[in-house]
Amino acid sequence: MDPPPSTDVDDLEKRRTEANARADAHRAKRDTLNAEVRALMDQRGAVIHDMREKSDDAWARRNERDRLNDAVREAKKNREEWNQKVGRLTEAVHEKRKAADVKKGNVSLWRLLKDLEFKHMTSSLSKEAEERLIGEMQRIQRELKSQEERFRKDPEILALTKELDDARALAEKYHKEVEESALAAQKNHEEMGHLYEAVDAMRRQLDEMQGKITTVKTASDEEHKLHIASIEEVRDIEKLLFAAKRKAAGESGLEEPPKEDDLFARIKKGGKISTEDLLALQKG
Repeated sequence: MDPPPSTDVDDLEKRRTEANARADAHRAKRDTLNAEVRALMDQRGAVIHDMREKSDDAWARRNERDRLNDAVREAKKNREEWNQKVGRLTEAVHEKRKAADVKKGNVSLWRLLKDLEFKHMTSSLSKEAEERLIGEMQRIQRELKSQEERFRKDPEILALTKELDDARALAEKYHKEVEESALAAQKNHEEMGHLYEAVDAMRRQLDEMQGKITTVKTASDEEHKLHIASIEEVRDIEKLLFAAKRKAAGESGLEEPPKEDDLFARIKKGGKISTEDLLALQKG
């Protein structure tokens, strides 16, 4: 059972002072907690902004990686096409060379020269035999040189050789594109991975921050409730104090404090006041 309300003026004055001090303390703590909430929300906003930038960058890296991978596939296709053409042209030049190769009997001059060179290196010959062998080798070399000059000056061979050189250049060009695009795609893939890891870490950080914001906001709300309760306590004590003072003075009648006292309670609670309230407070 609650104790009966006190009628002692000094006791009520003391209780009012204590209740006012509690109200001020709860308000100060509430304001401190609210400031902490705002600071945490600002920090969270900065993390969200950074996270969105990194997420956008990761998405851009992903798109660039996919574009480069498409370029690799296209370059590989073109490289294979031109490598096959190089093979066909090389074979065509080889067949032309075989057709143009002068033969001695059924043996080509190239083969005959190789056989003579081998014989010269591995056989023990007399001076005259060696001179004849060397002379034959030199004759074949001159004939092969003349044959090569005729071969290279042939308009059909010139056109075929140019086509082969162009095909090789294009095959090499596409091979280089494959290497460069594949390397760039791998770099973008790795950077995308690092960015997504950073974004995941920021999401975890935001979860922790949100938990802290909720905890601090709950504490702030509780302090606000305690502040309001203390203000209401002050108002109730002031009613008792007003009555006790009138009784001590031998007065009776009004049971509520004057307008300005009631106004004080509303100011403490943060309520709205009118022009009439202000005028009444000034007159008092």
